[in-house]
Amino acid sequence: MKRSTISRALQYAALAIYSAGILSSCSSQTTQAEIAEKNADVAPKELPVIEAELTDAPNVPAPITRKHAAKVVVKLEVTEVVKKMADGVDYTFWTFGGSVPGKFIRIRQNDEVEFHLMNHPDSKNPHNIDLHAVTGPGGGAASTFTAPGQETVFNFKALNPGLYVYHCATAPVGMHIANGMYGLILVEPEEGLPKVDKEFYVMQGDFYTKGDFGTPGLQPFDMQKALDENPSYVVFNGSVGALTGDNALTAKVGDNVRMFVGNGGPNLISSFHVIGEIFDKVYAEGGTTVNEHIQTTLVPAGGAAITEFKADVPGTYVLVDHSIFRAFNKGALGMLKVEGNEDKNIYSGQLVQKIYQPEGSTVQEMPQSKAPAAAFASNKEMRLELGKTLYAQNCQACHQAEGQGIKGAFPPLAKSDYLNADVNRAIGVVAHGLEGQIKVNGELYNSTMPKLKLTDEEIANVMTYVMNNWSNKGGEVTPDQVKKAKTTYKH
Repeated sequence: MKRSTISRALQYAALAIYSAGILSSCSSQTTQAEIAEKNADVAPKELPVIEAELTDAPNVPAPITRKHAAKVVVKLEVTEVVKKMADGVDYTFWTFGGSVPGKFIRIRQNDEVEFHLMNHPDSKNPHNIDLHAVTGPGGGAASTFTAPGQETVFNFKALNPGLYVYHCATAPVGMHIANGMYGLILVEPEEGLPKVDKEFYVMQGDFYTKGDFGTPGLQPFDMQKALDENPSYVVFNGSVGALTGDNALTAKVGDNVRMFVGNGGPNLISSFHVIGEIFDKVYAEGGTTVNEHIQTTLVPAGGAAITEFKADVPGTYVLVDHSIFRAFNKGALGMLKVEGNEDKNIYSGQLVQKIYQPEGSTVQEMPQSKAPAAAFASNKEMRLELGKTLYAQNCQACHQAEGQGIKGAFPPLAKSDYLNADVNRAIGVVAHGLEGQIKVNGELYNSTMPKLKLTDEEIANVMTYVMNNWSNKGGEVTPDQVKKAKTTYKH
């Protein structure tokens, strides 16, 4: 044996003896469990291969707990599918994963991602994907032009933490995005995000159909409306009502809630707001800069934000684009229902309701003998007059001045088959409120009717006014009828 070989053998032997001594010393001071725990945080020599968990909105994959990078395999299929846009309205959506928005992707900073894009054989168009989390030509679009029935693959390293939009970038790019081809990819920072109780995926988009809002049937895409930036629909999670009624988000009092909010556009900027809540934290534009105590946050087209808040009191909180006609007239409205015990110190609820008579007002100067007419009706004519005022104060904003309602959002009271079929049922709706789907004049509605703080006398007056206007069947509703109907019809 050569001298150099003998020398190396002696060195290795010495090293082995030295290492054994260190391990022996460690084992006397450190348990095997502690050593295993430390080793779990050490990056392996070869990255483990993990298939990404992908979820449909509003669900989010579980937080990442590993302390090292991995090779994450993402498999995303493009499909072109007919789905509901609104009640009675269908649309051919182009999707990443069969839904709008596309699947939520969750990875960790410095992960190496192997991305597979498959275009279903039934698709009529080629597609690709531009992930804003990718550093490289087109965010991956240059490597993923995928014809129907084909699959493309590329790799990227997730260099920067944040919440990023992805979308199709095949020409015409605007049309592909407008048809629903967008979603969110979260790159968690190496240290992870702070733990919360609930996480939700909410993404806004604007849609351009030949028919106006609520026009029934299968609606085609309207390029001119898209060019004019005049959407027929502005919605959360791909359709009107995707986050209302039975689809509402849910939480409990005391929960810390995180919302991953994206805006696919293609045109409009979102003014995202939760009515009745203040964001404790907003990760501005999906990055690492945190703003605190925010009422409304801007989410640009092709951008995102992370919002966090604690649910302090129970109730239904409404998610809106605070460009408010979009919420109540074009569909950008959702709900978060929070259950639990009330805290009157934070929110008391209504304590008093009474007639307001400012000094010098006409009401105050009326002769004393006529004062009761301001609150109580002694005949049908008085009831109609008082009911008209109550309608303007409590009902007109949603159901409109002539009872025509707002198509797709709030049902009409004019010529209402729902109202005329059962007046006592309608009384119950006014008294107790209503949630869930109803059909009025052949159209489905799934908005929320809040419980109105009205006395039996006031309900009788406003119902009499409604029943005697706009081609309804007439008649007089009395306080005694209201009292009985409230007991019978509890929604």
